[in-house]
This record gives sequence, structure tokens and C-alpha cells, in this order.
Amino acid sequence: MKIYLDYNATTPLDPEVVKAMQPYLNEYFGNPSSSHSYGTDAKKAVEQARKQVANLINCKPGELVFTSGGTESNNYAIKGYAFAHRERGNHIITSTIEHPAVMEVCKYLESNGFSVSYIPVDEFGVVQLDLLEQAITPQTILITIMHSNNEVGTLQPIAEIARLASKYNLAFHTDAAQSVGKYQVDVKELGIDMLTIAGHKLYAPKGIGALYIKDGIVLEKLMHGANHEQNKRAGTENVIEIVGLGKACEIARRDMAKNLAHMQRMRELLHGKLMEQIPNIKLNGHPQLRLPNTLNVSFKGIEANMIISEMEREGIAASAGAACHTDSVDVSPVLKAINLSTDFAMGTIRFSVGRYTTADEVIKASEAVARIVNRLQPDKPADTQQLQEADTEIRLTQFSHGLGCACKIRPQVLEKILKDIPVTVDPNVLIDVKYSDDAAVYRINETTALVKTIDFFAPIVDDPYDFGAIAATNALSDIYAMGAKPIFALNVVCFPANRLPIEILREILRGASDKAKEAGIAILGGHSVDDNEPKFGMVVSGLVHPQKIWSNAGAKPGDAIILTKPIGTGINTTAIKRGLLSQACKDEVIRSMSQLNRKASEIMQKYTVHACTDVTGFGLMGHLSEVALAGGINIEIHAGKVPLFCETENLAASNVIPGGSANNLSHYSQYIEWANNISDIKKIILCDAQTSGGLLFFIPDNERENAIDDLKKSGVEYATHIGNSLNLGKGTIHVVP
Repeated sequence: MKIYLDYNATTPLDPEVVKAMQPYLNEYFGNPSSSHSYGTDAKKAVEQARKQVANLINCKPGELVFTSGGTESNNYAIKGYAFAHRERGNHIITSTIEHPAVMEVCKYLESNGFSVSYIPVDEFGVVQLDLLEQAITPQTILITIMHSNNEVGTLQPIAEIARLASKYNLAFHTDAAQSVGKYQVDVKELGIDMLTIAGHKLYAPKGIGALYIKDGIVLEKLMHGANHEQNKRAGTENVIEIVGLGKACEIARRDMAKNLAHMQRMRELLHGKLMEQIPNIKLNGHPQLRLPNTLNVSFKGIEANMIISEMEREGIAASAGAACHTDSVDVSPVLKAINLSTDFAMGTIRFSVGRYTTADEVIKASEAVARIVNRLQPDKPADTQQLQEADTEIRLTQFSHGLGCACKIRPQVLEKILKDIPVTVDPNVLIDVKYSDDAAVYRINETTALVKTIDFFAPIVDDPYDFGAIAATNALSDIYAMGAKPIFALNVVCFPANRLPIEILREILRGASDKAKEAGIAILGGHSVDDNEPKFGMVVSGLVHPQKIWSNAGAKPGDAIILTKPIGTGINTTAIKRGLLSQACKDEVIRSMSQLNRKASEIMQKYTVHACTDVTGFGLMGHLSEVALAGGINIEIHAGKVPLFCETENLAASNVIPGGSANNLSHYSQYIEWANNISDIKKIILCDAQTSGGLLFFIPDNERENAIDDLKKSGVEYATHIGNSLNLGKGTIHVVP
């Protein structure tokens, strides 16, 4: 059973739209700017579509400019007006619940000399008109307020806002991406100056949109080139998709009353069925003045991502807040703006029905959601049979909001937290938090020191056995990175007993046990907690001679830097979660993360190791930075020498990037000098959040070749010289090709 209830994210193509577009894929392929028949046929199609769009919103065809979608339309309207009229003023008014395609534009303008007022909304998400009027100043030139909210569906008092704008001689733009095609929108009746349309919200293709610009409104162009689109937007028109948008608008106008009534019935049916079956459910947004298809509800005390992952297993598609933020567990700005309490906000789901939604689908979906929500109550044990029936395979990565070490608290946040925490003074403490070392070291006597670490994280792969093995390998790496020998471990278990069968935990522990056996240590017990998400790791103890500790702080000028495993686990495991990684690369990544760093550590005992660390959640650049700062030494890294997993670059270029990697790049770039020809893709890869990565060794350069040769002979096949420490300094990392 597959049920689509995410029409606010995007809509399928209407069959009539597909049929209308078909001739323009092959038969009518001309350039609309050409004077011959091929061009004039295409031009006629573009202008016919312009009339169809104009008819839907009641404007003149010449008041429409075709764009690539809602985001471009918003950018053109807001930036274009601001830059064209900045001699009149530099103040813009918007609301606190706008889509990022408006919010980010406003932030950009703020960085370019404009000021922006963000007007709050009431508990239903309605802009407070009195506060809006109070915000108007002699410098105000533009008001931009969305027609309907993409998350809660609330409709704004657009006509009243337009009258205010007119009263003060201001331009008024509205982002109507969510409402056009679902709800009657008449720009003349409403008094709108500019309006945004997004094709994929009304059964047209993705990548096409339009901007209504009232006659007399002057905008500065964003796109420069030939005089296409009335000299307002350069670039050859996207004829195929323009035709699709035109047809979609024609259908929306023709069937408006029928579709509106149908969507409203489906929405109310869904709401009613959920209310019947689930206690403590809350409706968000205005109870009446909202889009006919949008149902935003909160389930108290349960995280939305858990509900979404369970729904996905049953074939039901919906969104945790706005579709653009599905990877985030933060409370959305919209829910914050309406002052929704955290216990409800974290459990918020947006259901959005469409013209193809059936009553049978709604009833089945409501029953499934009710089962899921009721099962996820903290005091409910997992129904193993139900879980197994829901899907042929339980994918662990669907049960957590993040992956592996990429779930670490952001380094910039950690720095603030730890800054004022006092460190206990004890003469036997040899290694503490001062230099961000991988483990703590405590002297027992003149020949023995105890090494202690803890590491645990959410699932990074779907197979529970592999997850347990990788988590154990990762925890053991901290011991190996100190030059120590592990002696025993304790398990750390967080497990959602109400979400997963206990057999899953048994497999996780079995994977960890096999890795402990391979490392030659015993697991002597541990601790478990019933948690919303599965997490697993270990506390590992080891021994080392106090004079033979490998620390972050020992690197010396001229040291060669050796890396023992490829980079890219964060990017590749994100691809695994999204179903984008080939089986061969998946196998390669899992094999690497499951490979103990034991052999590398033992081999390097023969060499003069000045510093060592393992590469995990803060990425290659983050852990190199820790060594550089701890030792007060500058480093040079050759980006082209860093070994990568097979599809890492292509995935990064496709924006398959975990949030932890982006956080690393943002934070550690302050310590890095990037050569001009280092691409943004390469930068994010070098900062990619790793799980169970390799070891980084700093050794005298004259020992480098022998060390790498020994490592490779022992099975550490990716051991690579990636750079050198340079000189004493501020801890700067120079990245060169």
C-alpha cells in the first residue's frame, strides 16, 4: 500500500498536462525567438500558456513573466523591487512565517544595506495587521507576505494588507506558491502588485513558475542577456514546461469548485478519523481560514521523525513540518512563531491531500497513523509481528534523525559548553580534555597508565549486526589512537523497545561481540536505556606505558602525515539512507568502517609517532585542526592525495551531504587557508563527518616510506601520505591541490 499525502511538497503531473506537453518534446521543438515556422509555433504555445495562467489569476497576459519556479519568482520580485527603488528607501516588511525562498532573500538584502521588519503572527498563524502598520516607516518601500502558509495552511488577510500598502504608497508582493490552483486567487480583487506561482504545486512540472507584475511596477532584472520575456528575464523560454503550466492553470480554473470541495472533504475526513483514534491530538493553523487540502496536527510527546519513518515503512508519505526541512528535528520557525509548546511541536506532521486522494486512502492512512502513534507511546511494548508485517525489511537508519558520528553536537556548540567547565587537577591525569584527545589517560604507576574512552551513536547502516560491529570498531579506535592496547569494554545501549523487536538489539550486540573477540578483549557488561531512537556504543578501557602515549599535542615541524582509511563515510552513508549508493560502494564503505585500526596501531609502534588521532565526527579537517592547535603547528594538506570512497565526489556534487559535514566546514574553515583552486565540493568532502575512520599519524618524514610500506603489507591498503606539518605557528591548515 502506497498513499501520497504530501501534495504541498509537490504534486504529480496531471495526465492532461502530460498530453499537452507531449508534442513539444519532439514535433514543436523550435526556439520561440526564431522567425521561421518552427519558432512561431513555439512562440504561439508560450503565449497561449501565458493567457491560460493569466485567466486563472485574473490579470493581463502581459503582466506575467515565466520563471524557473517559486524561488526565482520570489527572488525577482523582492530583490528586483528593492534594488530598483532603493533611492526611495531601504526598508522591507515581511512576516515570521515566510518560506525560506522569502526569508533568505530578506537576509541577503539585510547584508546589502536594507533593513527588514519581521511581523509576528497570532496563535493561528495570521499576521497581526496592527503591528504591520506600526512597522511602516518613511523608508519602507515593499511589503511581502505569503498568501497561505506552506506548513499550517493558514490564509493571510491579503486584501487588507494590500489596502494598507496602497494607503502608504508601498508595493505589495505575495508568495502564492501554495494557494494558486487550490484556492481562488484574483489579483485585481485582492489588490496585489506582484504574485508568485510555482508550477509543481498545481500538477505542472517542476522547474517552471511565473511572476505576476502589475503594470507600472518596475523591477531590476536578475537575469541578463537577450530581451526574452518582455526584456524582463533573459534566457530561451522553457517551452515544454511553460505549456505544461498553462494547461495546469486551465484545468485548475475549470475544476476549481469541484477540486476545492473534494480536497476539503478528504482533509476533514482524515482529521475526523485521526481524532477518533488518537488522544492528545492538536490542530495547528486557523481552523477555518486555511487551504482546503492542508492538515497540520501535533501528537503530544512523540517525535515527528519517528512517526514519519514508521509511516514510510507502511507506504504513507507526509512531512514533518515543511518538506524542505525533513532532515531536521528542530522545531520549525512557523511552529515557534505560533508559540506551539515543545511537547506538541516536536510531534508535528503535515498531511496535505490532493485532487487524486480517495476516501479509501484517507481511511487506511488514518488507521495506520493511529496504530503507529498509539504504539509509540512510551509505555507500549513493540508488537514484533506488526513490525514485521509492515515491511519485509527493518531499516535501522529510518529509526533515527541522523547517522553515526554525524550526530555529534556541533563543534561550535561544544566549545561554548566546555569553555567554562572546570577541569579537575590531579597529578596522575596525563591526558584530559585540554587538547581534544581521543581518550583520557590516568597514571596507575611508573609503567602503567589507564586509557578510557566512551563512544556511541545512532545507526549508520541498516543491518543491525553491521551497526554493532561498526560502533564497536569506532569505540576501539580511540584506544588505538592513543598507542594503547584495549583490555575490556562495556556496552552502552539505547533502544526503543516500543518501536523495534528485541531481536534487533540481539543482532547489534552480536556484531559488537564479534568485533571485541577480533580485538582480543572481553565485554564485561554495560548499561541500557529505553530511548526513542536506537543508539549503541562502548566504554573501552586500555593500557599504555606513560612514556609511550600518542597525543594530539606532539606534532613537530617536518612531520609526514599518514592517513590509513579513505574519507567519505558521512556522504556515502547518507546516500545509503536515501537509497542512492551502489551495492559495491556500500560494501566498500561498510567493510572499511568495520575494519579495526588495531593492525595500523600495532605496526606504527615500531616508528616514531609524534602525534596521532582517529578521524571521526569532526571530519579530516576537524581532527587535523585539533592536532595543529594542540601542537601550535601549521600544516599543509594535499587535497588530491586524500583517498576517497568510490562515489564520494559525485554524491557530494549532488548535494548528498549530512548536516554534520556542513557544520564542520562552517566551524573549521576559520583555521584553514584554502588554495583558490580548491572546489566547494572538495572542501565539504575534506570536512565530511566520518564514522569509524582511519588513524592520522604524524611521524618524521624520513620514516614515512617504510611506515607506509609496512602498513600496506599488513593489510592497511589505503595508507597514504597526505601532507606535512610545516612550522610552529597558530595552527593553520593550508590546503593545496
